[in-house]
Amino acid sequence: MYFDPIYFVFMVPGIIATMWAQSKVKGTYRRYSQVPSTMGMTGAQVAQTILHKMGVQGVKVEQVPGELTDHYDPGAKAVRLSQGIYGSTSLAAAAVAAHECGHVLQDVDDYKLMNVRASLVPAVNLGSRLGPILIFAGFMLQLFGLAWVGVILFASVLLFHIVTLPVEFDASRRALNLIDEYGILQGEENKGARAVLQAAALTYVATAFTALLNLMYYVLLLLRRN
Repeated sequence: MYFDPIYFVFMVPGIIATMWAQSKVKGTYRRYSQVPSTMGMTGAQVAQTILHKMGVQGVKVEQVPGELTDHYDPGAKAVRLSQGIYGSTSLAAAAVAAHECGHVLQDVDDYKLMNVRASLVPAVNLGSRLGPILIFAGFMLQLFGLAWVGVILFASVLLFHIVTLPVEFDASRRALNLIDEYGILQGEENKGARAVLQAAALTYVATAFTALLNLMYYVLLLLRRN
């Protein structure tokens, strides 16, 4: 089972897509992290400016360790920017900071898909860990009903990544509109910000694609065994 050649037929495209997406986002980020913006605003200042101009109160802008670990925590009401974004005046920093503010505005607007994604987190944590275990245990014990339960649990992982796509795309759309509306970047600099966000979006697409291939393999395996 562990050496099933069909597994590699399904997984190789996902691995290639993931490696390409990661290479793309790192290359694009590296390029535009070296290009300073005309306004000279740091990532933290970009986030604070957007939140202030949008009238959003009670949301903190914090620095966190790591690279590209930027995220918005709706529970703590905090925009958390990585070290390379928080104090940088680059185009990449402005784009990433604005993107996280896009998530803040989704929260303020009660964006439904963002709420759906949040509600799926417990199921995803369970499905990603327990799903494959139940699938393999079902095969080993010849309990295919148990294996199907594992498949259903793992399907929640795919659903989460599918819902994530429009959430991230919408946050990027909001970010680009805010950058333009408030003059955070000037002229051709907007193209740099767009390139950074588009590259980042590829990682979400690749992740969803890989989850789909995983699920298809598990289903095919069960159908073949039955």
